[in-house]
Amino acid sequence: MDTHDQWQPPMSEEMLSSPALEQSESSPSRPRTGAASLVVLSLFFGSIGGVGSYLAADRLNLGGGHTSVTLEQSQANLSTRPEGSIAAIANAVTPSVVSISVESMSSAGTGSGFIIDSRGFILTNNHVVEAAASGGSITVDLPDGRSFPAQIVGRNSSYDLAVIKISAKDLVALSLGNSDGLVVGDTVVAVGAPLGLSGTVTTGIISALNRPVTAGGSGETSFINAVQTDAAINPGNSGGPLVNAEGRVIGVNSAIATMSSSMSSQSGSIGLGFAIPINQAKRIAEELIATGKSTNPIVGVQIDMQSNTRGATITDVTSGGPADSGGLRAGDVVAKVDKRSILNGTEFIVAIRSYKPGDVVTLTLTSGKTITVTLGANTTDS
Repeated sequence: MDTHDQWQPPMSEEMLSSPALEQSESSPSRPRTGAASLVVLSLFFGSIGGVGSYLAADRLNLGGGHTSVTLEQSQANLSTRPEGSIAAIANAVTPSVVSISVESMSSAGTGSGFIIDSRGFILTNNHVVEAAASGGSITVDLPDGRSFPAQIVGRNSSYDLAVIKISAKDLVALSLGNSDGLVVGDTVVAVGAPLGLSGTVTTGIISALNRPVTAGGSGETSFINAVQTDAAINPGNSGGPLVNAEGRVIGVNSAIATMSSSMSSQSGSIGLGFAIPINQAKRIAEELIATGKSTNPIVGVQIDMQSNTRGATITDVTSGGPADSGGLRAGDVVAKVDKRSILNGTEFIVAIRSYKPGDVVTLTLTSGKTITVTLGANTTDS
């Protein structure tokens, strides 16, 4: 449920028998005024008001009676909206964006989600629905006014993603874009139910890519290799889509940055919102729909999250794991994952989770040594 997540300062790791989801190609003080001045000003404004009133009465020839006036107005269809306008995008996307209400024995909340398969599968954030995982109810409200109970298909708290399902007909799934093709400055539109206000549309741009963000509800912390946007995102937007100028989903809205020093309070948008790239979400969603579970890439190491050393300091290597096989050792400090610079443990975890199990990555150590690692996998328990 949404408690919309707050961005926390970096801290840090350690198919579907049905068709794959469609994806495109890649107050100042006033000066004191003397009494005489106040009198003069009052008289001045009083005179203007009096003259204005007399002139208006004379011009309209009211004489105590009433005159009927019809004001000119344009036709409703004169305002043209070109293809690709925000209005056109909103019109195409909003019918597939849902509001989610969750109730459990101890809490209740709302969030957003969007239809990814016409059979009733809906993608949202894990933290939106996790309260219902151990006993509770989920209700999905569609834009057409219909409401349905929903069941959890599967969850992945590491990526803060979940798939739920409703039994409904005439559903239209959103098209998925390709987050690998995003560039800073691209126009984006966020749709969801911030503060319970369903069908809310906000717009902005992508303001940064590969932003390491830690988020999550009351459970496990999620490490997100996030798409950053200045489109207004508020509590309740969680799980809703971030779409591109073509109306294709390129991210799942998941977290916001706030100015609050309290981790439990929630403030409004300050122009820093974060979304899970759709390429990561697509893989997780397909696995969850197929088996109810999903996989996370692993290196097989433990990281010193408190280290002040630049880079990710390895404190332990799992015997026989990917890192061990690649030659990584305790005490090594990882400075890069492929071409991506690593400043701390959180960035290392986020970088690794931007890949999928089986991918081959090159780790560059501060010593200058390079190590090739084939990422392993662990399976989530929903």
